[in-house]
Amino acid sequence: MSRSIARARAGRDRASLYQEITDKIIAELEAGRVPWVQPWGTAAAKASLNVPKNAATHRHYSGINVLILWGAVIERGFGTQNWLTFRQALGLGGNVRKGEHGTTIVYADCFVPDEERKRAERDGDEPSAVRFLKQFAVFNTDQCEDLSQEVVSAPSPVPEGLRVPQAEGLIAAAGVDFRIGGDRAFYNPTYDFI
Repeated sequence: MSRSIARARAGRDRASLYQEITDKIIAELEAGRVPWVQPWGTAAAKASLNVPKNAATHRHYSGINVLILWGAVIERGFGTQNWLTFRQALGLGGNVRKGEHGTTIVYADCFVPDEERKRAERDGDEPSAVRFLKQFAVFNTDQCEDLSQEVVSAPSPVPEGLRVPQAEGLIAAAGVDFRIGGDRAFYNPTYDFI
């Protein structure tokens, strides 16, 4: 494939990706939701307080990816802001559940090709960098199974002032893994916690 065809295809893919993200933000605004404003009172609201991060590398996402992932948590009701690629889930001993759909995020950067670097050295110019945009599908850890507890983070602890001693005593006496968070009662059979 010639470079001009590859560049044209990359340009179309990039324009399509930009348009897809723009359309999603506009759809949220037209529905009366501002994607970057805190949605109070839901499990997604609790999860969206955190900056999305990669559960394998612990690196926080940045730029437009933060808005994209916050929107996915709100739209799909995920309880965490921990994300993995399909391969990362496999590498951590888990997998993405069958039928789950990823959320598309982007990675933008630039590089200087060797030929351009050599040309610049030869001509005494500054090398021209080539910009690129890659897209990836990531999955919330809620969409995965068989991941270790370290990868699947528990909700933030309830502040001391909101705990009821009698309820705490009942939970302790039951001897079960009981976590507080979310917007409903829930049992997770994969990790055996309430």
